[in-house]
Amino acid sequence: MSTARTAEANQPFPAHPFSKNPLKTRDDVVAACASLLDPLEAGFSPGCALVRVGGSGTRFDETAAQIEGYARPLWGLAPLLAGDSKYKNTHLFVQGLASGTDPEGPEFWGNMEDLDQRMVESCPIGYTLAVAGKDFWDPLTEKQKQNVATWIGSMNDKEMPNTNWLWFRVFANLGLKANGAAYSHERIEADMDHLDTFHRGGGWSNDGPGDYTQMDYYSGSFAIQFLQLLYVKLAADFDPERTEEYKRRAQSYALDFIHYQDPDGHSIPFGRSLTYRFATIGFWSAFAFADVEPPEPLNWGIVKGLLLRNLRWWSKHHHIFQPNGMLNIGYTYPNYYLAENYNSPGSPYWCMLSFQALALPASHPFWSSTEEPHPFTQTPSPLPAIKKLDHPKHIMVHKGGHTLLLSSGQKCHYPLKATQAKYGQFVYSSAFGYSVPTGSYALEQFVPESALALSDDDGEIWKMRREVEDPQFLETDGMPVLYSTMHPWRDVEVKSWLVPPTYEAPNWHIRLHCVETARDLLSAEGGFAITGTRVKDGRPLTALSEQSPNEGTEATMQDAVVVSRAGASGIADILPENSRKGGICNVDANSNLIEPRTLLPTMNSELKADSTTWFATAVFAMPPTADGWEAKWKDAWEKKPALAPWMQDLISTSK
Repeated sequence: MSTARTAEANQPFPAHPFSKNPLKTRDDVVAACASLLDPLEAGFSPGCALVRVGGSGTRFDETAAQIEGYARPLWGLAPLLAGDSKYKNTHLFVQGLASGTDPEGPEFWGNMEDLDQRMVESCPIGYTLAVAGKDFWDPLTEKQKQNVATWIGSMNDKEMPNTNWLWFRVFANLGLKANGAAYSHERIEADMDHLDTFHRGGGWSNDGPGDYTQMDYYSGSFAIQFLQLLYVKLAADFDPERTEEYKRRAQSYALDFIHYQDPDGHSIPFGRSLTYRFATIGFWSAFAFADVEPPEPLNWGIVKGLLLRNLRWWSKHHHIFQPNGMLNIGYTYPNYYLAENYNSPGSPYWCMLSFQALALPASHPFWSSTEEPHPFTQTPSPLPAIKKLDHPKHIMVHKGGHTLLLSSGQKCHYPLKATQAKYGQFVYSSAFGYSVPTGSYALEQFVPESALALSDDDGEIWKMRREVEDPQFLETDGMPVLYSTMHPWRDVEVKSWLVPPTYEAPNWHIRLHCVETARDLLSAEGGFAITGTRVKDGRPLTALSEQSPNEGTEATMQDAVVVSRAGASGIADILPENSRKGGICNVDANSNLIEPRTLLPTMNSELKADSTTWFATAVFAMPPTADGWEAKWKDAWEKKPALAPWMQDLISTSK
């Protein structure tokens, strides 16, 4: 075994049971859910109302952080119990509910205030009461039931953010309603009516009002579509018209959302809160829970495969766990650069919402059907290889063995950490993930992955796309193209066109930029960050050579490429008159979501004040999941795409 493989195999603690689970059957998924719950036993407070998962802080108080540790695992425990499975530590959670809502007890969670994090955690509590009341409500005394109802009901007259948070109050009330406790039906109706104003069409909802576009996983698996589907199950008897509408929305959304899942199971990382990990697949679990008929060409076997393959993908990443078996903050490994300021140590347990299908019996067609592969693996595929999504402003692509999306038009409406990386990049990939900045000095810390970075101070501070203006779809040669502009400074304008891969060059997408600047600038444009170490010894990659044709780097005056065990990633300037130079940026460790040590192929140049410059950037990617990639990548890399006539016309008419 090589030194690198020995080092990788050398682990400080045994593999988590989740990592050894085959995740093929319903019983496997029950066991997986239980294996995530088991380590939490060590974190329970004496009265069980609080669960400590770690020691890092967050923007809200420590009590609320430990309420997260208690409440978020309920997303998995509740459907497990609803499906008539048993869990050995259910009594700890029941005791915690009684202790946390007892205003006279030492572990009282505290009364809710305006904009309180406790409102978020009341959602899984309310849902648990609704589907597993026999385990959580029935064992309580009358006084304890009154305490629970009083605590949950205290949010009904409080201010909430005008976002997906409003769903949390709905489910808090639904939990009380399901058990005959006092609740506010008026509040449910008012919140539901308002939440429906977020809908933009085709099953897509904005995470808030319509004066901005934010349609990430909160629009689907993390919150809105997910909770709409749970609502379908819980509210059909008193809100039949709305629940039928939600079924139709889910069917429409499903035909878009499947494009975010790679055939290997991974969902394209995009947007915030990705420390929730396999919560990205929660939509399909809730889709089954709500018993919505899969729209053609989907069926239950395909839906089952989407969920199970995603869980299996995550089971291969052992470093999502702490030594004590609890989840950590990060993505495929612990990473605080990625984290939002609202991510407490208990936050990652939002991933448990992917277990909703456990509420279904083994006889349900979701479980009884044979798992089927992703439709992209069929020849021909019943799904389009390129699909324009009007509402999220995405072009979805599955070409050359690579699943990715081109993006323009989204932004977070508040100052989110690394928002330019989470929403502003040109492209997001299932294979390569995305990278976040690690600091605020020099290009290596800013990490211009899938971005055009500009600096007006000789490279100390860099700006990338954050505020996107005038996003729109164009059509050229029968293919969708995304256009947008940005103004990193008042006197600098960047126009960009994002062009998906063609049949002739399936591993290349093109970015066309027009930069008008009134000041001197440095520019650096990045491709996909990729593993930058050798297999044999784990050391940094050296130059590509005849002796090492599938592992190394190369940079010229026209392009740059990195090849490693993670595939091939490259970038090239295809505008002949340009003087950009290829380079390999040794970006900071732990900046990438998937791989902790990466290199970034870039194109670099200087721009003079009062100039207009065109960049025609071709970006290459061939992941290791592409069949025979090691034998194919070089030929594909050398066959760079040419500028289409419409691009040439655009450039020539501007001069």
